[in-house]
Formats: sequence, structure tokens, C-alpha cells
Amino acid sequence: MGRPAFLLIFISLLSLVSCDKNRVYDSYETLPNEWHRDSLVRFKVEAPDTIRDYNLFINLRNNSDYKYSNLYVITELNFPNGKVLSDTLQYEMAKPSGEWLGTGFGEVKESKLWYKENFRFPEAGEYEVTIQQAMRKRDSTSGIKGLKGITEVGFRIEDTQQ
Repeated sequence: MGRPAFLLIFISLLSLVSCDKNRVYDSYETLPNEWHRDSLVRFKVEAPDTIRDYNLFINLRNNSDYKYSNLYVITELNFPNGKVLSDTLQYEMAKPSGEWLGTGFGEVKESKLWYKENFRFPEAGEYEVTIQQAMRKRDSTSGIKGLKGITEVGFRIEDTQQ
């Protein structure tokens, strides 16, 4: 590879990294063929700072095997001192026309979903976030055992002051 080509690749990579200056933490877990209702996706992260606010997101990648227009998840945010914040959240995944709301080309779409806005980590230490799918069919009390089409689940922390 010649020097001009190397420089062009280096500058391109540098511009991609610098475009995401708000990112503090961003990680994904790849799911097998389906997301089992009892399967927890876990993320462990050190508190970045205890005096600043952060926006927290759940990131999802889905393909056309996902047959629903929304998604229910149960989340837990476990604090270092043992405190737990638990939420049941619903996200719209598609427009009424069936068009996916996520971004991306081709079959896989990525959705960046709000989890907590202007969140302050109140204490230093390791936090754990767990995410579990809680989908069920209409008029059914039992959950969907294996949810197809969600290929990856992610957790992201962004700095609000950038």
C-alpha cells in the first residue's frame, strides 16, 4: 500500500472515531437464533463520573425475521451498593406501514432507544445493566418463549456535555 492510500485510510478512520465524541461506553452482545424469554443480556460498566449527567440507551439490531412492530423489555440497573432500578419499557420498532424505524442499509436495522435521560451515577464502582425481552402475543398471558429477529442487544452511555 502506498503512502497516499495509507494516509487516506488513516484520515477516514480518524474522522469516523471523532464523529462519536459523546460516546462513553458502547457494547453489544450477539444473540443466538432467538432471544429466549429467560435469557438476560448483561453489561457491566464502571461509573464514568459521579458529578456529570449521562444519557443511557439500549441499542438493538434486528432483521426481517422480527415479526412485531414493537418490543417490550424488562431492564434492571444494579448499583454497586445493591440498589436496583427496574423498568418495563415498550419501544416502537416499525411504522404502521411496516417500515422499520431503525437505521441501516439492507436487512439489518439498528435502533437507538432511550433508556434514561440525564442520569447521574450517584456512586463510584461497577454497575450492571440487564435487559430481558418481555414479548407476548395478544390475549396471551405467557410470554413468547423464543423471540426471533433480534440479532444483537447493546448498551450505550453518552456524555451530555459534549
